Amino acid sequence: MAQIKQFDPRSGITYVYESISYWDKEKQQSRAKRKLIGKIDKETGKIIPTDGRGKKRGMEKQNSISQDESSKIVKSRRYFYGSTFLLNEISHKLGIQEDLKASFPDTYKQILSVAYFMILEDPSPLTRFEKWDRLHKHPYGKNISSQRASELFASITEDGKNRYFARQQQRHSEDEYSAYDTTSITSYSELLKQVALGKNKEDEKMPHLNLALVFGEKSMTPFYYRKLAGNISDVLTIKNLIADFKVLGFEKMKLILDRGFYSEKNVNELMKSRLKFLMGTKISITFVKEELDRVYDELTTFVNLIEQYDLYSMTLPIEWNYKQVRPNKGDVLKEKRRLYLHLYYNIDKATEEKKWFDRKIAACYKELLSGKREAKHNSLYKKYFTVKQTPKRGVKVSVNQKAIDDAKRYHGYFALLSNEKMDSAKAIHKYRGKDVIEKSFGNLKERLNMRRTLVSSEESLDGKLFVSFVGLVLLSYIRNKMHEAELFKKYTMQLLFDALDVIEYFENPGVAPHVGEILKKQMELYQALGVSIPS
Repeated sequence: MAQIKQFDPRSGITYVYESISYWDKEKQQSRAKRKLIGKIDKETGKIIPTDGRGKKRGMEKQNSISQDESSKIVKSRRYFYGSTFLLNEISHKLGIQEDLKASFPDTYKQILSVAYFMILEDPSPLTRFEKWDRLHKHPYGKNISSQRASELFASITEDGKNRYFARQQQRHSEDEYSAYDTTSITSYSELLKQVALGKNKEDEKMPHLNLALVFGEKSMTPFYYRKLAGNISDVLTIKNLIADFKVLGFEKMKLILDRGFYSEKNVNELMKSRLKFLMGTKISITFVKEELDRVYDELTTFVNLIEQYDLYSMTLPIEWNYKQVRPNKGDVLKEKRRLYLHLYYNIDKATEEKKWFDRKIAACYKELLSGKREAKHNSLYKKYFTVKQTPKRGVKVSVNQKAIDDAKRYHGYFALLSNEKMDSAKAIHKYRGKDVIEKSFGNLKERLNMRRTLVSSEESLDGKLFVSFVGLVLLSYIRNKMHEAELFKKYTMQLLFDALDVIEYFENPGVAPHVGEILKKQMELYQALGVSIPS
């Protein structure tokens, strides 16, 4: 048995764990279990137990009501407490409550309570808050009517949001990459300026606006978002994102971007701003295809296999033709810059792409022979077939086999581009961590009821988005912890909340409040989620 100390840079707390070794019969190897036993007191250097042993009354949790505060209780009440306690603990752990208080000192408790309600009562509208308030212990502790919620949303200023974003970003490591991506939110309000008709990210043709999120690669939690017009493509957002970073004081940022953000202009903008990046890029781009052709046969040899991902890969240093317009000097700076191109080949992906391609070409061939052409396939007809028609023989269709072979040559290949030196294994590991953004977008739109936003004013929309964003940070943390502890094998997120929500909290005049019975499985859930047990 040994003690392990681990420092959490976000909270500034050093936690102490008890490590117990044991033999795993199933896996036939030695393993270890960790149990949180306390944290280090910064002044004395001693361990403060977390399970009640030797705990001083002065070290009670911030969200517990003291004996003195019990005098404020005028009638007996009982609340459901387990899930709101969990969210309170996480908001303390991630600095959310502290940063909200510094940014919105008059309304931070209302913001937290509405965010908790959105998480726990999905998909109930805010008109149901009154009932939820009567049953649950929450930060604000009072009802928030629909009118008050609208006023709350409208009171959330841009200045306050920027203070919050800046404080949250400081809690992330400088060495941490940040993943950036966009999603769409449908809105039927004609009063919102940034709502535009067009295909959203789910390929639905509806009025919508776009939302961009920035996530910490290691923490797997978001710390910044911005609202975009619905008709703005991903490739056009980078310059404004960089400008936002400068305003907020985000320095030494490292970005992970998917290939929708790739353009020569964006790469130059990122390098001009001295930002590190890892970006997806298309194989069809000329310089990528040329580099791939140069190592085509060598790439798929066994020495280049990354077994963890079942991918063949190589990293090639390349020279980038950097350009920077200098208005003050009235010229364009041109020079060579070093970049790194990471090439990958996925056999399974290649098989699926070739199968899909053959089906598409076969369908086009039948359409040409039958004379039943489809306008959406005109470019395919032109590229892969030659059609001749004579009075005697009718329609004759010949296949451009070289064009088909050229297309299939690059099936299964993809590429990443970076300006920081790393090997292909490290690059794909970081890039695939970006998948958490897509899952979190799902959480935002589904669990926080934001797929169809019904607000009718810019101020209300901005405020509701911010409160939803606070909820998204909490949901992202919970999802990641559930994944680490393999809780999804037994629980959905809703079942987890339901399992904890039944823990009760009792208030009676003249005595300190107390928590009801807590089952062993509930204690285990709190421990798995990295928070203490209600006391």
